[in-house]
Amino acid sequence: MSRQLAPPALSDAPLAPGLYLVATPIGNLRDITLRALDVLAGCDVLLAEDTRVSGKLLAAYAISKRLQRYDEHVADRETPRILERLEAGERVALVSDAGTPMVSDPGLRLAQAVIAAGHQVFPIPGASAALAALTLAGLPTDRFLFAGFPPTKTAARKTFFEDLANVRATLIFYEGASRVADSLADMAAVFGPRPGAVARELTKLYETCIRGPLDVLAADPRFEAPKGEIVILVGPGEDEVATAADAETALREAMSRLPLGEAASEVAKALGLSRKDLYRQALAMKEAG
Repeated sequence: MSRQLAPPALSDAPLAPGLYLVATPIGNLRDITLRALDVLAGCDVLLAEDTRVSGKLLAAYAISKRLQRYDEHVADRETPRILERLEAGERVALVSDAGTPMVSDPGLRLAQAVIAAGHQVFPIPGASAALAALTLAGLPTDRFLFAGFPPTKTAARKTFFEDLANVRATLIFYEGASRVADSLADMAAVFGPRPGAVARELTKLYETCIRGPLDVLAADPRFEAPKGEIVILVGPGEDEVATAADAETALREAMSRLPLGEAASEVAKALGLSRKDLYRQALAMKEAG
């Protein structure tokens, strides 16, 4: 990560006072944005989850900047001091070790405190392991849910997955390498043979994405002791087709508290059926008593 890169020309436009949430590369240093470099070079102080990691990034682009540690262990002590800096009109930037701050990383408490104090917060978008994996996996992208890290214990992990079983969206998880096999086994048990993908070492030399049904992925020996950062994705479950009995039961319940038209609209939306057909059925049910 320390390889010297040719520094691009930076903007000399002054930064407005406020907190800048700066996304940094998740692996390949060339994934830094020009605007991110402008902010890193132009801020008054740079808050970093790990100053050693961020120091290597700055060195690669020949940026000299004061680094200050900011993580969950120092948040209570440092947040009031940071608010004082902002009150004085300074430009404060926050980075995590990799990717976008506050996405499974520290920083949320600081952003909330800054917003509550009435100061400006500026997002500086860029790399995200969750989105990189989503675009690579070949699973539906029109609706997705980032669920972060699953619990480490089996029982809690299964409950966590069960709570997500009915979500009709691609699910995105981060997982530690040592727990990938266990998580895949629990996913297969809860979600069944849904399509899935395991992305590893995104944007790095050994980037891989292995796709297949969850039960097949769970049995894959390559996940017994994988290395690197892992993103697991699970495709959405199949929508269940409502039966005539389902429609009648839902209509009777809705008609007990709503006018016919509103009852038909509510059931149509809930079950994915035709409102016109449901309205006719509701009229027939009302006439039949």
